[in-house]
Amino acid sequence: MTVLAIENLNVVFATEGGDLHALRDVSFKVPEQRIVGIVGESGCGKSTLINAILGLLAENGRIASGSISFEGEDLAHLDDKAIQDLRGPRLSTVFQDPMGALNPVISVGRQMRNIQYRSDLARAEKDARSIDMLRQVRIPDAAQALKRYPHEFSGGMKQRIAIAMALMMEPALLIADEPTTALDATLEVTTIELLKDLQAEIGCSVLFISHHLGVIAELCDDVVVMYAGEVVERGSTRQVFGNPSHPYTARLLDCDPARQSERTRQLPTIPGELPDLRRRPEGCIFAARCDRRMDVCAAIPPDIEVVPGHVARCFLAESQ
Repeated sequence: MTVLAIENLNVVFATEGGDLHALRDVSFKVPEQRIVGIVGESGCGKSTLINAILGLLAENGRIASGSISFEGEDLAHLDDKAIQDLRGPRLSTVFQDPMGALNPVISVGRQMRNIQYRSDLARAEKDARSIDMLRQVRIPDAAQALKRYPHEFSGGMKQRIAIAMALMMEPALLIADEPTTALDATLEVTTIELLKDLQAEIGCSVLFISHHLGVIAELCDDVVVMYAGEVVERGSTRQVFGNPSHPYTARLLDCDPARQSERTRQLPTIPGELPDLRRRPEGCIFAARCDRRMDVCAAIPPDIEVVPGHVARCFLAESQ
């Protein structure tokens, strides 16, 4: 069963310099009880994608075409009230900044009760449920933690509280927006393990957004690689990282510091800059930065199936 299916999604922002096509023909699926990672450098459209799913696009943004099917409903055509009713019970989010996710002047317990406003449970039952959830995310002395305020917790504990709040209503889909970015390496590993355990226990699907390839490789079953608002490669994490079939994916992997076998003062980078999405270049979106470009790249490449389930938007994939 597919929890989330995005088909040919196009998102446009009106700017003084003309329409900016932030997402162009984006398609992928999040199957039931799977963790799907979205990876790409800054500006690739990850945040726009999340906001489109959640119905939180800025006032100058709009879904120009395409569909966002969540549990059989097209979110692209629901009104604000209908989408708001889905947020929390069925569709939940963990943001990258735990400092901004929690209200600093309201106790953790009250915030966790507020999340359960749709429930008919008594206050004591809501608190008991909150305590149980805090214990699941390994917050020590969970009962006392309800009485404390966010500033009394470390950054890692605040992020775990944010995860507990997001999973409180056992949603069908959890969107995790770079939840480990603000954490050090040790806390990052702990948070990844926690997310995997909770996802398996609750049985939800997860859409995990990150620029950290190591985190994606460790956590995700499937991966979607985005560049300049387009999906350039997708498939299982093993397929994509084991056999990158788009030059952009290969260059991203080459830039991973963990892959450098020798000490160096200069880390590898991808030369060039992202294209101006108000005026999309002709042909392949990555051609100007690609060291393997060919004459045929003057045309827009189709999505080519490398092996079943592994798709790359590159003419080079035809020869694999």
